[in-house]
Amino acid sequence: MIRSKVLGIIMAGGKGERLQPLTNERGKPAVPFGGKYRIVDFVLSNFANSEIFSVYVLVQYLSQSLIDYLRLSWSNRGLVPGHFITVVPPQMRMGEMWYRGTADAVSQNLNLIRDFDPDYVAVFGADHIYRMDVGQMLAYHVQKQAHVTISALPVPIAEAKGFGILSVSKNGRMTDFEEKPKNPKPMPNDPNFAYSSMGNYIFNRSVLEEALTEDIKKDSGHDFGKNIIPDLMDKCRVFAYNFKTAPLPGQKEYEEPGYWRDVGSLESFWSSHMDLLGETPRLDLNNDDWPIMAGRYNGPPARVLGRQVEDSILSEGAVVKNAFVRHSIIGRGVVIEPGAVIEDSVLMDHCVVGKDSRLKRVVADRFNIFPDNTVIGHDPDADSRAGYHVDKSGIVAIGRGRSKWAHLKR
Repeated sequence: MIRSKVLGIIMAGGKGERLQPLTNERGKPAVPFGGKYRIVDFVLSNFANSEIFSVYVLVQYLSQSLIDYLRLSWSNRGLVPGHFITVVPPQMRMGEMWYRGTADAVSQNLNLIRDFDPDYVAVFGADHIYRMDVGQMLAYHVQKQAHVTISALPVPIAEAKGFGILSVSKNGRMTDFEEKPKNPKPMPNDPNFAYSSMGNYIFNRSVLEEALTEDIKKDSGHDFGKNIIPDLMDKCRVFAYNFKTAPLPGQKEYEEPGYWRDVGSLESFWSSHMDLLGETPRLDLNNDDWPIMAGRYNGPPARVLGRQVEDSILSEGAVVKNAFVRHSIIGRGVVIEPGAVIEDSVLMDHCVVGKDSRLKRVVADRFNIFPDNTVIGHDPDADSRAGYHVDKSGIVAIGRGRSKWAHLKR
């Protein structure tokens, strides 16, 4: 890790409209993931493991769940004054308005950057599932004498039309940016792939401050990818950092190199959970060298009382009572009663599944109680009539429940 003064800014204000009903009462970064985590834990853990301990989290929509979670789970990590994770709601210093874009969110908090006086500012999103050594990206930034560095993920040309695509020279310097181009430009050394922006940036502090000060005056979308970066390309040294080729401590040979998922849809959210399962998962959460940290839970260990559990993750306090669980993620404190069959599903904390129930390809938010003989995921028409949200991918999503434990909002 380069011993420079680095300030982390996490953009955690996303609505997550495509993740409804999971985001009916919380913003996307606060959505539970992987049995014991929240989506925001991944970027926070990446910063902590990279020894970036000074972090502002900018929140906006339905932010109370995230604020409570960070207060209870991350607020005591700092040991010295320069170590902090501070939540920053919109301060409306520039008038009575919400954040108008990613760049505007940072613009409205330029006072925090000036007060901290960093050498570099790492501006990262909070909506993605991945592991990343930000220190390696910073080292690349310094080596290239860059003013701005963008983390980039190679994607197949055939899929590149759905992304923001970076064009770069052979030495990695950015020459163009196109949002969802009809004819994506390939990487210099591989015509089969194009560089997709991951929405993570490292700025020299002076460059960021000047760019944001200028952007405030313009009538634009105030977005880093669409406005700030294209404006800087001709004036500054903007480089792409190939995330996929960066080695990560503790990564297994069978894991997908450069694993990164935007879990903005129910299908991608569900499939990313399935990526955690199996003998050779695409993303293996068992990594002592690069742990994903989460809030403390004081429940008992998980218990399996008869029947069968196959290829699944059981979180603390889960109890499987003579039931069958296959290829599923079971959250903390979940109780599955005798005779139930759970397949290809994600059950979040404190759900209760009644006797002889059958759930398949279900994503159930916290605190749901399913009565005996409940059947979900086997008949889309019946699921729709029952009022469940049936995604076009066939996944059935169920919003936050109202059990007796539901007052535990975090």
